[in-house]
Amino acid sequence: MPEHVPPAVERTVGRTVQLHDKSFPAELVGAPITALEALLSTFSTPLLVLDESAIAHNLRVMERWTRDRGLELMPHGKTTMAPALWARQLAAGCTGITVATGWQADIALRAGVATVQLANTCTDPALLRRLAAHLAAHPEQVLVCWVDSLATVELLERELPAGSSLGVLVELGADGARTGARDEATAREIGERVAASTVLHLVGAAGYEGALAHDRSPASLTAVSAYCERLAALAETLRPLIAGTPWVSAGGSAYFDLVAAAFAPLVGIRRILRSGAYIVHDSGFYRGISPLDTARGVAEEEALLPGMRAHARVVSLPEPGLALLDAGKRDVPYDEGLPIPLGVATVLGGPERPLDGEITALNDQHAFLHFTGATELVIGDVVTLGLSHPCTAFDKWRLIPVVDPATGTVREAVETFF
Repeated sequence: MPEHVPPAVERTVGRTVQLHDKSFPAELVGAPITALEALLSTFSTPLLVLDESAIAHNLRVMERWTRDRGLELMPHGKTTMAPALWARQLAAGCTGITVATGWQADIALRAGVATVQLANTCTDPALLRRLAAHLAAHPEQVLVCWVDSLATVELLERELPAGSSLGVLVELGADGARTGARDEATAREIGERVAASTVLHLVGAAGYEGALAHDRSPASLTAVSAYCERLAALAETLRPLIAGTPWVSAGGSAYFDLVAAAFAPLVGIRRILRSGAYIVHDSGFYRGISPLDTARGVAEEEALLPGMRAHARVVSLPEPGLALLDAGKRDVPYDEGLPIPLGVATVLGGPERPLDGEITALNDQHAFLHFTGATELVIGDVVTLGLSHPCTAFDKWRLIPVVDPATGTVREAVETFF
């Protein structure tokens, strides 16, 4: 390791399993999280696990997909907030990491990420000064943030110290959507103001198309495509104001194919996607909407695979056809769909038998599993759950085991920074 190790990396490098790490076996306490050797069956439930082979597959798929289209990928690190997974993404060809808050940007910079895109505006004076101090001490690193108003530009100029040179992407929004300048004239005015700043420098244009739709209906695809074309045109409009190669950035994890199509005609501009959920995909929302899923007719070797799942134990069978599991809102995501029962085993990590059922509700620490057909459950059985929406899965776990599905062995755990 280098003489100076950024705090986030240092914490992971020296991190050992602790007794308070949720669902980890006591015999692993004190073991380095990068050098574990344990069977999944020794862990407790509820448990979130990452699939080593699926993650490796997804990294290869997305690297090939973006490279074939001449795109860069700066995946959204907020999905996992796991520097160990960011390192895998960077090693697979990603050119930077995107974050959503000033605090997350600080974590990414201190983790040694060379290029950090803050897909938001930081208006917190203390955080701005903290970020500026780090960048002054580490000129080899780059931070680029978004702005969507002249008032934001004025705040940044007021709070950033003299000598700063913060990169800026002008954010284009849309009526009824999230942040972003609502029209091109305003965006152009912001760009001109940034270009004239002494502490900011204009980098290009950015936006988030995912706020415009939530499915793949014709109306949704039309709205997203039209917005992406507007964003591409804005990047061309701002080009004369930019010293160096301009950026244009869009692409959540649902419509990156439409972003790629809209950006394809751009020449001499860095076309940057920010899709982040691809590293673990899911079994719910993204499974149903991603352009790289077998549900879209994509061959399995070219499709993203679910790389996260949960395991929960049957703790009660209070009435026929109803089982209560020991995983709830504190353990699994539920904002983009409830967990999906995939199978049931007698022991964690053991051979699974089919399960005909549905999770109908979650409490803080319980899941309601209604089951039918020939399904037979007993107290203590372990149900495997497919999950929907990685962003709200990772934030519930400080330490997540990575399992080799072929052997059921855990040799590594990923630490998150939420």
